[in-house]
Amino acid sequence: MADKTNNDEISLDLFIVLTRAYNSVVAHSIRDIQSHGLNTTEFGVLDLLYHKGPQPLQKIGEKVLISSGNITYVADKLQKKNLLVRKASPDDRRVIFADLTDEGRAFIERIFPHHQQVLVHAVEGLSVEEKKQAVELLKKLGHSAEESFKAGPVV
Repeated sequence: MADKTNNDEISLDLFIVLTRAYNSVVAHSIRDIQSHGLNTTEFGVLDLLYHKGPQPLQKIGEKVLISSGNITYVADKLQKKNLLVRKASPDDRRVIFADLTDEGRAFIERIFPHHQQVLVHAVEGLSVEEKKQAVELLKKLGHSAEESFKAGPVV
């Protein structure tokens, strides 16, 4: 591969490498999640409720990046599996909270430690120091991309 010094070429190369790395790491996560009879959105909801406690349904959608219509569908599926329960807010009956059932809590407590190890294994190609550097660089890249996106399209 030729030494790339042109900013445009390096930027495209970064995009390709970042996308491939993301896809490879996420493949580990998806395979593990599916082995438990869940899809990634269902797992994301259970994970959120496990780590953050009961959440309003509309906030769950924002945090796991799905639409309000889809969160209703996902909550229905998890409720049918007896992993999630809905509860009206005592302060505002228009607000519905989702929470883990006892069965849901036991389920996520059982599978989460292994899932965490799957993710550790997926990124073991980097040393601890390299992981710290990657976190900082990717945060910087993410914030910059977010700001430039808000500024509008390139003309």
